[in-house]
Amino acid sequence: MRFDTVAAWLDWQQVAHPQAVDPGLERVGTVHRRLGLTRTRTVLTIGGTNGKGSVAAYLESILRATGYDTGLFTSPHLLRYNERIHVRGLEVTDQALLAAFERIEAARNGISLTFFEWNALAALVVFAHERLDAAILEVGMGGRLDAVNVLDADVAAVVSVGLDHREWLGDSVEQIGVEKAGIFRPDHPAIFGSRRMPMSIGSAAADCGARLRRLGIEFDFVERPDGWDFIGLRSQRRDLPLPALSGSMQLSNAATALAVLEAAEPGVLVPDDAVRAGLTRVRLPGRFQVIHRDREWILDVAHNADAARALAVSLDARPCRGRTVAVCGILADKDVEAIVGALAGQVQEWVAVGLEGARALPESELAARIRLRCATPVTTAGSVAAGCDRAAAACGPDDRILVFGSFHTVGPALEHLGLDA
Repeated sequence: MRFDTVAAWLDWQQVAHPQAVDPGLERVGTVHRRLGLTRTRTVLTIGGTNGKGSVAAYLESILRATGYDTGLFTSPHLLRYNERIHVRGLEVTDQALLAAFERIEAARNGISLTFFEWNALAALVVFAHERLDAAILEVGMGGRLDAVNVLDADVAAVVSVGLDHREWLGDSVEQIGVEKAGIFRPDHPAIFGSRRMPMSIGSAAADCGARLRRLGIEFDFVERPDGWDFIGLRSQRRDLPLPALSGSMQLSNAATALAVLEAAEPGVLVPDDAVRAGLTRVRLPGRFQVIHRDREWILDVAHNADAARALAVSLDARPCRGRTVAVCGILADKDVEAIVGALAGQVQEWVAVGLEGARALPESELAARIRLRCATPVTTAGSVAAGCDRAAAACGPDDRILVFGSFHTVGPALEHLGLDA
């Protein structure tokens, strides 16, 4: 199989495998071995229910500020597939993607791969070709059977464990913790980035012989009015600037990134000045992203109950003089009632919108489920763009608009507002 454009490759990859989600390392592992790729010198793998994208972004920004050549693999994307793979801080080119896809096609020899497996392998092919200093790999779902787990991480981090993707990972945080901790490796550092840790995380680390470091025990942070301090296992970084990313969990995420970097020494060495620069330069659209236009817009990809609770805390810490009108689009496999319930006290009017794709929840059904949890007004719109327009028309000058619920919601909103990802 061969195509001349990235778009054609992606259209084929989305339908080539009989299942959109098919966890397991046998297929992707076999193709990876056949590719014979040179391993990036330092591999940092970041998993977790929430926060992993932020931790990965901090790592990229800080390592880039130090002068390292970095590769970053994340998913999903907001506007362009190329967002998923960064090389030296820039989106991968179509030319590099085409070359990677052709190498994978030649190596797979009939092995069927999911869309995500193609994506992860393409990132690894690009990183090997570029001979980078460090690869930052964000887990797509779970960890143990996720495609990025074909590489042994020098440092693996699980940022948080919550209830999401339950049909694949389990019905409890303990079961999900086992899947997330599958990225840990014997005698290698394992970072846990939340203050409440499932017992299964500790058991998994002990069973495989990983060296566990936990937020609040082996590392921590102290917030001050004008900054914060990081207290590591062996070192401290004081008088750090507040991160450029907004939101209630960002100091925890930044501290987790610094714990990963401390654990990666001496493979990478990062001075305090680079940490400060990286914290202030970091950029990650769609994570409590505040935009000022005719009024305030807040965009957040929160798509599970824990993320919605964190979003509610962030909204409460940033009060507005008027109302908050929420443009909400959520996929059908998510816990809509829990997400809406977490935000009910912060939202005065809802606009339920339809999303594109097979997993989309129709706006009429979403509106009905919102009404079950909220007594506030709910209207509908057939698309994110129409929902944004409807919310803007309903808002006064002191009101703000919250757009949230999925990458599939925030991406179209960014496009509608004329913003880049």
